[in-house]
Order: sequence, then structure tokens, then C-alpha cells
Amino acid sequence: MKTPGAIAQQLRGLSEELEPPSQCLFDPQSEEPLLRRTSTAEFSGLELGQIRVIRGGKPRFIHSQRAADFRKRYFPQTTQSEWNDWRWQIRHRIQDLKTLSAMLALSPDEREAIARHHGTLPVSITPYYASLLDPSDPTQPLRRSVVPVTGEYLTSPGESPDPLGEEHTSPVPGLVHRYPDRVLFLVTDFCSVCCRYCTRSRMIGDDETARGFNTRHWEQAIDYIQKTPTIRDVLISGGDPLTLPDEKLEWLLWKLRRIEHVEMIRIGTKAPVVLPQRITPALTRMLKKYHPLWMSIHFTHPDELTPEVQQACGRLADAGIPLGSQTVLLKGINDQVETMTRLVHGLVKTRVRPYYLYQCDPISGSAHFRTPVSKGLEIIQGLRGHTTGYAVPNYVIDAPGGGGKIPLLPEYVAGYDGKDLLLKNYEGKTYRYPDYCE
Repeated sequence: MKTPGAIAQQLRGLSEELEPPSQCLFDPQSEEPLLRRTSTAEFSGLELGQIRVIRGGKPRFIHSQRAADFRKRYFPQTTQSEWNDWRWQIRHRIQDLKTLSAMLALSPDEREAIARHHGTLPVSITPYYASLLDPSDPTQPLRRSVVPVTGEYLTSPGESPDPLGEEHTSPVPGLVHRYPDRVLFLVTDFCSVCCRYCTRSRMIGDDETARGFNTRHWEQAIDYIQKTPTIRDVLISGGDPLTLPDEKLEWLLWKLRRIEHVEMIRIGTKAPVVLPQRITPALTRMLKKYHPLWMSIHFTHPDELTPEVQQACGRLADAGIPLGSQTVLLKGINDQVETMTRLVHGLVKTRVRPYYLYQCDPISGSAHFRTPVSKGLEIIQGLRGHTTGYAVPNYVIDAPGGGGKIPLLPEYVAGYDGKDLLLKNYEGKTYRYPDYCE
């Protein structure tokens, strides 16, 4: 395996063959090319045979061999440059039974579920993410997360279209004010890829125009934030806010940054995972103007940590944006200690802090995705003490009815013996702590 330094050296050699780079390859604060300053970080841990580089004066993206093979098979007229354009990826989403069945050997259950679908939460898979799906195995974790099955049409006891009660804590359209000092700002109902367990499945649409610049709703929400001085933290979510064009996203950030009591802004997104082409140098240059800015990225499985995704996260991290992951615990997808260990280790290597492990919300038709809570506790116990603390996420239930996030931990307190607190460590051994002071 080549070292990261060797990979960076070869990439620098490739850059000498390119036409003069366009202005977007330069950081405004430096005369040094962006590629040279970030190449080692972006390509760390990759083998040269795994990547391809777009030649020309445009920003360059990793193009893995798997993606290249998929493109040549199903999009033979598409160039690498087009494939690496996030707008092309959105325009060519896989959304219908005919197209999907040409790419995957659909099971009877998958075929029936797709044929029956109507309403919100459509089938929607970017060509990039489709390239990661196993064409012959319906039980593959990534495939199960985005291809519907008939279990979606079965509503079990306790399930609800809006289990978190977001609509009951919405003072104006598109804004959820559940906690005193922070708000959830839903700026779009569009996602490039629709996860089948989405907690907002009731509102996720299939119309690309939903990403439009809806200033009326945005202005109402911004006005509410402006008039509520207790709000110090704004989480921009949706849908996926990174499906908005740069200029519209910047308009939102600029408006929010003008509010004095807003101390931090967060963006919740899955784009770096399902649409890594979205993370362009132009986007990161724009985002870094609005610090302190944080990003919560929705990861599901270690197989999502492709060379393309590592590059996208590297660009965001190099822009000074702290990255945290949000992972939903899903039956048969990531509910094994070994799988979760691979995911969190891969995230840390990618400079993403595993932040939340969510118990799957009881949305309508989610029983086939949900695990017992004991499974989540088992996973946390399998991580705690067996890996670095930075790699252990907070396991939480978002309480139905609007109760907010409630953390869950394995039981490490065994009781008291007199004034000694009895504690169990990660190995199950009992230790005493003198829980008294003079």
C-alpha cells in the first residue's frame, strides 16, 4: 500500500499536467493552491488504484473504481466531469421501478413495495449512492436503507407520522422550538436520497422545486428567531439543506449571522455521504465565512466511508468546520457491535466525531427497522472501554410526543457498601470509590 505522502506526491505530479487552475482552486487568504495544501489530508488512507482524478481546470474529485465501473455500465454517455457534478447527480436520481430493476435484482417484496408507493418519501437514490448497492443481495445494509419493502405499509402500535410532535412545537412554518435556547430550522423538504426510516417521512417530497428559494417561509422563521433573544443555537435541517444552491444557503447563513444573540449555527445533512460531489471548494470557502459553524452528518454504515466521502469530509474539516455524526440504530443494518465499531473507527479516521446513536423513531411503518433498546445499550457497552472515548457516541431516545433527547447508558453503578460507591468497569469487574468527604 502506498503511503499518504506518496499518494499526495503523485497527485501533485498530476497537477503539473493540468491546464492552469481556475480561480476556485485558490484560497482567498493564500496564494498557495488549495489542492497542495489539502491533498495529504484528503487522500489519507487511500491506495492509488482506488482513485481517479478529473483533468482540466475545474476542481477535482476522487472517482473510485467502483463508481467508474457503475457509470460506464449504466450511464455510458456520461463523462467523469458530469458524474462529479452534484446537480447532475440530483437530476439523474433513480426514482422508478423500471430503472431500479435494471440495476438491481429486486426481490418480490421490494418490487411490490415500489409498485405500491404513493405520496411522500418517494424512492430516490443518487447514481453515486446506487453504485454502492449490492445488485444481487436485498439484505445488504445500504440497500435495505434506501430500497422500500412492504413493511413500510404496516403500522404497528405506538407508531405515528410525527412521533416527535414537531408540528406541535412549531411557532411558525418550518421552525421547531422544543428547547429554550435552540431551534430547528427546516429550510427544505427535499433530499437527494430518501432513507426509508426517515423521521420526517410525512413531509419529504419528490419535487425538486421544493428546494426553491421560499423567502416567505424563511423570513417568518428568521423574524421569529430575531425576536426571541433566548435562542442562541440554530440547527438548519430539512430535508437536506445542502441540496440548496450555494447562493441561497449563503443568504440564510448571512441572515442568521446578523442576529446578535445567535451564537452558533449547525447544518444537519447527509449530502457528504450520499452526494459527496456537493462538497466543492466553492462551498467550503463560502461556509468558512460564517464560523462558528458546525455540521452534523448522517452516517449509517461503515460501507459508506468511501474515498469520495473521505474527500468530502476532509474538505469540510480543512475549512475549520467541526464534524459530528448522527447514526440511527437499525435492525439488520448496523445493530452489531462489530459493525458499529468499524463505523466509529472509520469516522474518527475521517475526522468526524461519532456524536449521536439514535434509537429509531417510531414513525409509521418502521417496525422492521427498530431494535429493542437493550440492543443499543449492548452496543454502547461493547464500545465503552474497548475503544477511545472520542469514538463512543451518545445513545439517545428522542422521546415521543416532544420530550426531547433522553440519554441512555449501561448501568455502571452497582450500589453502595456503606459510604463506598460500587462501580462496574467495562470488563464487568467491581471497584469501590470512597463517596464521602470531610
